[in-house]
Amino acid sequence: MKVLVTGGAGFLGHHVVRALKRRGDEVVVADLVPFAFDVAGIVEQRGDLREQAAIDACFAHRPDAVIHLAAITSVLKSVADPVGVYVSNLEMTQRLLEGCRQQGISRFVFASTNAVVGDVGFDTITASMPLRPLTPYGATKAACEMLMAGYSGSYGIITSANRFTNIYGAEMQLKDSIIARMMKAALVGEGIEIYGDGTQVRDYIYIEDAVNSLLLGLELQTSATFIAGGGRSVSVNTLHEMTVSATSCEIPATHIAPKPGEMPAVIVDVSKSKDIGFAPTWTLERGLDATWESFTA
Repeated sequence: MKVLVTGGAGFLGHHVVRALKRRGDEVVVADLVPFAFDVAGIVEQRGDLREQAAIDACFAHRPDAVIHLAAITSVLKSVADPVGVYVSNLEMTQRLLEGCRQQGISRFVFASTNAVVGDVGFDTITASMPLRPLTPYGATKAACEMLMAGYSGSYGIITSANRFTNIYGAEMQLKDSIIARMMKAALVGEGIEIYGDGTQVRDYIYIEDAVNSLLLGLELQTSATFIAGGGRSVSVNTLHEMTVSATSCEIPATHIAPKPGEMPAVIVDVSKSKDIGFAPTWTLERGLDATWESFTA
C-alpha cells in the first residue's frame, strides 16, 4: 500500500512513517519542514498544504490511502487566530477529501480530538456524546469529522476519526506538552510551572498505541469514530509525582494562574474502541520510563 502521511515530519507523524515502512508500505511524507529522522525509502513532498498546488502535488504520487495529521493543534492559537485555524484544519481537510474522491482513494484516516465534545466536567467522555466544542480548534476538528461522514456516505470513502487524548512518548524532545516540559526540566535540573492547582485530570496515550490506532484505520471495513486514549486519567500533580519517580530527579513545581477556559477533566471510555480492534497496551508508568530513556539516550 502507498500511504500519504500529512504532517509526517512531526512527532506523531514520524512514528507513523516508521511503522508503515516496517510493515512494508510505500510512504509519501507531506510537510512544510524536512523529514529529519532516519527512515530510508520515503518520498518527501515539501509544501504548504493550505495551497491547492501542494495538495495536487501530493496526489500526483497516486497514494492508496491518506493519514491526515497536519493541523494547528494549539487551542490558544486557535482562539487568537480562528481564521487561520479554519484554513489550516478544515479547509485543508476538505481539499484532501476531495482529492481522495477525485482519484478514487478509498481510505482516509484522521487525527481528531476529544475537544469536539467540549467541557463535560468530570463525566466520562464517550464517542457517542454530542459535539459541543468550545474553541475554534475543537470546532474545526468536529467540522472535519462531519465532512468525513459526508464523503463516506456519498462516495464510499472508509474514514477513521481517531479522537486522541494527550500523546506522549519517545523522541518528543521538540514538543511543548506537560510531559515533555517535565522531562526537559529533569534533564537540566530546573523546575516547571503548573497551571492552576494541578488537580485537573488528563488521559495520556503512549506514542506506540497512538500509531497502532492510526494503522487500524487502514484496515477497517466500515467508517468509524473512536476514542484513542490510555484509558486512565490522572491529575497533573500525580503526573508530576510519577515523572519525578520515572526520572529519579527533583523537578520543583511552581503553580501559576490557570489558562482561560481550561477543562477540569478529560476522562475517556476506551472500552467501545475494543469493538473495532483498538485497546491501549502501554501503562503510564511504562510509558514515562520509556520516554525518559529517550531523553537520556
